[in-house]
Amino acid sequence: MNPRAAPYILLVISAVQGFRYSELEQHVNSKQEEYVEALREWVAIESDSSNVLKRPDLHHMMEKAAQKLRLMGGMVELVDIGQQELPDGQTLALPKVVTAQFGSDPNKRTVCIYGHVDVQPAKMDDGWATDPYNLTDINGNLYGRGASDNKAPVLAWIHAVEAYQALHMELPVNVKFIIEGMEETGSNGLEDMIVAQRDIFFSDVDYIIISDCGWLSRRPALTYGTRGNCYFFAEVWDTKGFCTVIEPMTDLIGILDTLIDPNGKILIPGIREAVAPLSDEEWKMYQDIQFDLENYKNKIGVDQLMYNSKVDLLAHMWRYPTVSIHGIQGAFSDHGTKTVIPAKVVAKFSIRQVPNMDPAVVKKQVTDYLHLVFSKRKSPNKLKVTMVIGAKPWLADTQDPVFEAGKAAIKRVFNVDPDLIREGATIPIARTFQDVTGKSIIMMPIGGFDDGLHSQNEKMSRYNYIEGTKYFIAYLHEVSLIKKTSV
Repeated sequence: MNPRAAPYILLVISAVQGFRYSELEQHVNSKQEEYVEALREWVAIESDSSNVLKRPDLHHMMEKAAQKLRLMGGMVELVDIGQQELPDGQTLALPKVVTAQFGSDPNKRTVCIYGHVDVQPAKMDDGWATDPYNLTDINGNLYGRGASDNKAPVLAWIHAVEAYQALHMELPVNVKFIIEGMEETGSNGLEDMIVAQRDIFFSDVDYIIISDCGWLSRRPALTYGTRGNCYFFAEVWDTKGFCTVIEPMTDLIGILDTLIDPNGKILIPGIREAVAPLSDEEWKMYQDIQFDLENYKNKIGVDQLMYNSKVDLLAHMWRYPTVSIHGIQGAFSDHGTKTVIPAKVVAKFSIRQVPNMDPAVVKKQVTDYLHLVFSKRKSPNKLKVTMVIGAKPWLADTQDPVFEAGKAAIKRVFNVDPDLIREGATIPIARTFQDVTGKSIIMMPIGGFDDGLHSQNEKMSRYNYIEGTKYFIAYLHEVSLIKKTSV
């Protein structure tokens, strides 16, 4: 058992009988259209954090979220997290982080909900079937940029608190919110704010909840792990500027080809050896997950997968490292032809991190390996390898009472047992919260497996949005049943 959770046990006590869930459920059902309209208003704000020209929209989005929480009677602050330095040397104010608090009863548990309200870029030319900033309901799916990532989940948590208030029911736990506006571009300034608030805002928090991910299938899921990421630049240049011996692009392609073999095996010494072995218990967890390989192939539009069994595929998506080559800066990529030979090219690639990998060690392994490979080419060109991101993986204990509460809430609302899943992507904020605050973290997604996060035609199903709100309502109750006891 997680040592931080050792002093706790989950007690099913008489309070269960006093939980008026059916009334709360009916209230949510009666407010469906209001909830959709609230999402429509939020989606209409083009809160693209990657576009500095949209920064006024982003500030407006943060203020709108803060005002929503103020109107509910929350203790709300807009926390200044400083300036963003732009590539041209200019600075721009970062969007303030919204914090809010509902209740401060020392006899109750305190949960902190994390979310973000910035979005990825979107325009009709990307291939959207509908205006990305005009929420459109088609066959029960609500299409719009940010609908699933992450505006609907944030609103669902807010509506969960509102439901208790509307029925004059006391919140079963104290609830805090922390909502940022730079998640899609790296959460600039947020880690410093968390460190500064560790012994203030987070001092009485028991559990931190993140709902910035999705289910694996149509079965609800609880997420207990994400991969980290080491992102590298490999720069090759011709010191003389003539490219008369060996072209930098030739060298670069040559060393990139030594990162992985055709079967996806990572060739960098020490990477695979550092990975925590797959236990029998973990294998069984993967085996029990609802996941259909044929449906997955159809979803992503391929005839063949690299791995033919469910367990192998999920394991390589979630708990083994992978190498991805993202692009080459300096290379010709426009339409037409061009014969100019670039004197300098920069490859951008990443290696997903899993337990027990250490980004500092991976940095050295990759740098040493590429320099060794490059030296064997006996090229007159120069190589520089830089690691620009070193995000660690996050892994939680699924036996922690906070997960037991999640299972109970899903059972109540959806009448099924959840899948326990991991994310192949990187969500750095989870590891930041864990390292800085020492609190238990849980990821509670309500997004569907087919929501199209970051892509065109992103959507949130009305069902997931509404039932997800009920799920969050039930979860607040289940967390209140986690009682502190002596050891």
